[in-house]
Amino acid sequence: MKRFGSLLLVSIFAGAITLGSYKLFFEKSNYKILPSNTKAPVFTTSYTPTSPAGSGINEVDFTTAAQKTVDAVVHVKNLSIVSSGPRNIMEFIYGFQGEERPQVGIGSGVIISADGYIVTNNHVIKNASKLEVSLNNNKTYEATLIGTDPNSDIALIKIDPKEKLPYLAFGDSDQTKVGQWVLAVGNPFDLTSTVTAGIISAKARDLGKNQSFIQTDAAVNPGNSGGALVNTNGDLIGINTAITSQTGSYVGYSFAVPSNIAKKVVDDIMEYGNVQKGMLGIKYIPANSPYALEKGLNEIDGVYIDGVEEGMGAYDAELKQGDIIKKIDEIDVHGFANLTGYLSTKRPGDKVMLTIDRDSETLMIPVVLKERQTVVLPVMGIEVQNLTKDDTKRFRTKNGVKIVGVPETYRGYGLKGKILIAVNNNEIKDKQDAKNLFGAITRYERTSITMINEKGERERLIFQ
Repeated sequence: MKRFGSLLLVSIFAGAITLGSYKLFFEKSNYKILPSNTKAPVFTTSYTPTSPAGSGINEVDFTTAAQKTVDAVVHVKNLSIVSSGPRNIMEFIYGFQGEERPQVGIGSGVIISADGYIVTNNHVIKNASKLEVSLNNNKTYEATLIGTDPNSDIALIKIDPKEKLPYLAFGDSDQTKVGQWVLAVGNPFDLTSTVTAGIISAKARDLGKNQSFIQTDAAVNPGNSGGALVNTNGDLIGINTAITSQTGSYVGYSFAVPSNIAKKVVDDIMEYGNVQKGMLGIKYIPANSPYALEKGLNEIDGVYIDGVEEGMGAYDAELKQGDIIKKIDEIDVHGFANLTGYLSTKRPGDKVMLTIDRDSETLMIPVVLKERQTVVLPVMGIEVQNLTKDDTKRFRTKNGVKIVGVPETYRGYGLKGKILIAVNNNEIKDKQDAKNLFGAITRYERTSITMINEKGERERLIFQ
């Protein structure tokens, strides 16, 4: 037992001597002696570049943007008269004069000039018999409708103040980036001057109407429509327009019309009285349609051209079926919303440069945009075009539009080829007039259309 204890002590002592010798003579030190006036070393824990502005929300200043914006955003009241519909089948067949009652809708608007021009949403002022605008200082004015574009959901109204008003300048929405801080300013639930903050969640978001929206997670609720989406400099980069929600209230994301589109619509209304749209004249395959899925076209990064319209810019530039649009000017095209969003800022006669993938070869092709010869009317979806000289002689009318396309819903009525001359007793002069008049009706009211057939006879149809 004593022998075992002696061996154990010898082993421990030998191990200590060996370890000490190694530490003293072989192991290198991992420290440095610093002079007393030298600052402590700084070690980076990541190779990701750091932002000089910092990464915390508390380091972002929203106050300047909020102060610049709240006085330029107004409260819009839409006073309208609505009628109740027919209560039974007999009233539907023989007609019924419904009871009229007043209705008040609310929304927001953005002052864009010191003399009182205000941009808002078309759905905010639709069917208004009277428009009322309240400023942030509680002054109230009656507003006049200058013009509207139902397709972009943008409207321009005007008040006549005695003093100059604070206003917002349009920013460049093409320069916005996903992840950028933004503020939404408006009047949700009739609460004036409400500011919410968020980031841009996505760009060129398509909600199924071939439109292009900025998606944000800044809280937007009913009443915010027509209000401002601004960056941290206070530049107007969008007009808040829509939310997608089963409850009708904010659920985490909202949508705004990009400022470049809104500005172009406003400029067109002020200069021409209507919106001038420059078109490529291409036919495309929707990404998730059965045909696209069958042919594998849904996996294409870009816009696949399925055909070109004769007489349009794409036809003149000799674009072909199978070409894939990858870029328009300096804008990358990943889907149809990227393309339509940029084209919405252009007019007929403008030239754009397309980057095309044709049989794995990259081509740069200039295209001059043109005005579309046909237009699809809102609500009913009928496609019409202006009358030719032969049409005016054949049908003996100078006014009206020719029906050249009919959706499946109305194909049993024999509409194609006839001349549409009136809707709800309002005379139609041309395709733009028809578009505006059909844009003013709703899906829930009775609509009558008047046509001229090939025999020169007038026909009148009523749709519910």
